[in-house]
Amino acid sequence: MATQLNIVVVEDHDALREVTVAALASKGHHVTGLESAEALYEQPDISCIDLMIIDINLPGENGLALTQRIRQVHSNVGIIIVSANNLAEHKMQGYDQGADIYLTKPAALEELNSAINALSRRIKPRQAQSLSCLTLHPRTRQLVLHQTSISLTPQEAAVVLALLRAPGQRLETWQLLEIAGREHPDYSKASLEVLIVRLRKKLMQVSMQADLNPIQAIRNYGYQLCTNITIAD
Repeated sequence: MATQLNIVVVEDHDALREVTVAALASKGHHVTGLESAEALYEQPDISCIDLMIIDINLPGENGLALTQRIRQVHSNVGIIIVSANNLAEHKMQGYDQGADIYLTKPAALEELNSAINALSRRIKPRQAQSLSCLTLHPRTRQLVLHQTSISLTPQEAAVVLALLRAPGQRLETWQLLEIAGREHPDYSKASLEVLIVRLRKKLMQVSMQADLNPIQAIRNYGYQLCTNITIAD
């Protein structure tokens, strides 16, 4: 029996995305379909990604840039690029940016499923590897470094995940207000500033670096995450 995975499909072609999501869900996977790279950090329910299927020609941030960013943040996630670009140089770029498998469109669903099954045999064993850097465990909302851990509130965890998944690990103030205040209609800029201060203290505490500034304010823009954090898969 194939391993059940939490899969994210990033594809801007609506019909193709819907067919792919339905086909993979029928195999027992939990599948989320997104129309763009930018939609990733707006999804609060995506807490632990096992595998991503990414189209290259996306609106906004392209699939290659997204692949590189995801590989930097999710070191253990499986990445399959599905693209109409079938030249060797395009495939090399995909692998260079961190893809595990590069499939050429139109890829049969049977081939895609076989690729997922092959990757699943490598994804799960990697989860047992010891982590040597600061790690966020989304399900438990724990920040862990070696034997030290600290708990985050749901809002704090949502903000960290959003910053990790954003281009350059930075977001505008209004974006963070939407994320932190999703369940709080009256959430204010002052409330966000308090949350950022708490997060800084927790990041410094778990990393035991008093001189660290893990979240920097960007004048007239927002905030940027400035420390290395991986997401436990």
